[in-house]
Amino acid sequence: MTFLWWLPAAPDAVTRADAEAAARRVLASLGLTAIDLGIHPRGDTVDRMGYVGWHTWLWAESPSDRQWGPVEARATDSGISVSLSARVAEVTWEMGNGDSLACQRGTAWSESRTQGGRNVASPDCGYVYAEDGRYTVTATSEWAVDWTAAGYTGTLPLTLSRSADVMVGELQSVAVGG
Repeated sequence: MTFLWWLPAAPDAVTRADAEAAARRVLASLGLTAIDLGIHPRGDTVDRMGYVGWHTWLWAESPSDRQWGPVEARATDSGISVSLSARVAEVTWEMGNGDSLACQRGTAWSESRTQGGRNVASPDCGYVYAEDGRYTVTATSEWAVDWTAAGYTGTLPLTLSRSADVMVGELQSVAVGG
């Protein structure tokens, strides 16, 4: 006598591509956003215009966890358990004239930090314009997103950007004798 046993088919093994795709979907659900731009002088009106040769301070303005991190998440996507850890690794500031610089969070400008509003350089993230004009300043946050799912691990790149228009004028003086 012969017995046949029917066993259910083994579930398909989770591939690295499946695990990474699940991690990407969990990442997309987190609602991470670009930083709000802290710029001084703001340059958004004639009264708050920046000046040629003046130190412009740049910083992440009051960043929330969703703008800076770290953000930790655990979720199940398509039956795959995913763990994520996301944080901003660096901010690249494009100054609108072809120049760029990389910074961390930066230091917010204040009168006390500049001895009453003097032309003092930012301690960690600043720029000096050499020509007057209108510039579009863009801050791009480079995120490092570490993930683990189904026995796989990796890092997902994520970039988020925000821009602001800045006016830079030129101060000129005339010495009159007499």
